Amino acid sequence: FGSSCFGSRSTTAMDALQKLKFNLENDKEANYVMAEYVWIDGFGGLRSKTKVITGVTLPASIDDVKGRLPVWNFDGSSTGQAPGEDSEVCLKPRAVFRDPFRGGSNVMVMADCYTPGGEAIPTNTRAAAAAAFEKMPAEEPWFGIEQEYTLFKDGTPLGWPRSAARSMGPCVQLGYPGPQGPYYCSAGADVCFGRPISDDHMHACLYAGITISGTNAEVMPGQWEYQVGPCVGIDSGDHMWMSRYIMLRICEGHDVTVSWDPKPIPGDWNGAGCHTNYSTKSMREKDNAYETIMKPMLDNMAKKHMEHIALYGEGNDKRLTGAHETAPIDKFSYGVANRGASVRIPNETAKNGKGYFEDRRPASNIDPYVVTAKIFDTTVLDLNGKGAGKGGYAPK
Repeated sequence: FGSSCFGSRSTTAMDALQKLKFNLENDKEANYVMAEYVWIDGFGGLRSKTKVITGVTLPASIDDVKGRLPVWNFDGSSTGQAPGEDSEVCLKPRAVFRDPFRGGSNVMVMADCYTPGGEAIPTNTRAAAAAAFEKMPAEEPWFGIEQEYTLFKDGTPLGWPRSAARSMGPCVQLGYPGPQGPYYCSAGADVCFGRPISDDHMHACLYAGITISGTNAEVMPGQWEYQVGPCVGIDSGDHMWMSRYIMLRICEGHDVTVSWDPKPIPGDWNGAGCHTNYSTKSMREKDNAYETIMKPMLDNMAKKHMEHIALYGEGNDKRLTGAHETAPIDKFSYGVANRGASVRIPNETAKNGKGYFEDRRPASNIDPYVVTAKIFDTTVLDLNGKGAGKGGYAPK
């Protein structure tokens, strides 16, 4: 075949795609929306599939679409959530967001998983978290979570040399960038790697309606962070999980892989966490709350330290070493403005006698439903005789 044949075929396909795009953008007779149902699978990952909802008057608001979303189902034997002989798992819509990829009135739906009989399946951590927050809603727990992540291309972090060989010089290891220092909040092609992904993700989250509040390059090259919050109660987990789904989709488009591993590169490199900033109505508003409310909370967190660690992410022992702005995994501590403590008390909180604190122990791969519920349980429910006990929010 001549090259002109392929060129003609390629041009024809391009013309067809452009015509399709034009038709979709100018369709005046459409009466449907596409709803992307997103759920957590049996391995802690995310899955999704599309439901077409017909008979919708366009443009439609989020509230218009919410009322049309059915309970749906999927094959749980293919996601590690059900046996093959009884594989149907039901998806209940919980939080609805605008779809930044399809635009228009299309939506993305954060759903959780149930048996056909209506029972939460063992990997559904949202149900227990929602029940916890419903026990004392007047406390209005606010969460702001700092999601760190690392970007990889073909198995190598962005910005890292691709050679892993040793040179013939004295102990010179190739395949590593320069030491940490110039990369945090950096600018410039020699120190900042992945900004288009970070920016695309932030814009997509803002469009979707996720409460994203900022982003920055992190200490290790190829590592970034974004912040979600403040969110109240169960909304924190919903917004965090959907923000991760959006990140996966953004990375698809850039042909890179996002890693949530808390220590993606061994050695003298910072790990990745999910620092969780937290306050309740009493912490924020009552005078002298630091002494009368927060310190008793922190004392209870100290007693339950290892319970929290068990829920704070797989592989966290490689990150919580006492180095690289972490506290040792086996010791609980707190301190004012201390980023080497388990919990950091901001200067403003200590000065004003009320405010919030930052739990620095959670790893980047946490389940935010589990972590937010556990913090609320230890600091509020348990102190009021309503706690769920050890491991009460872990997947069964």
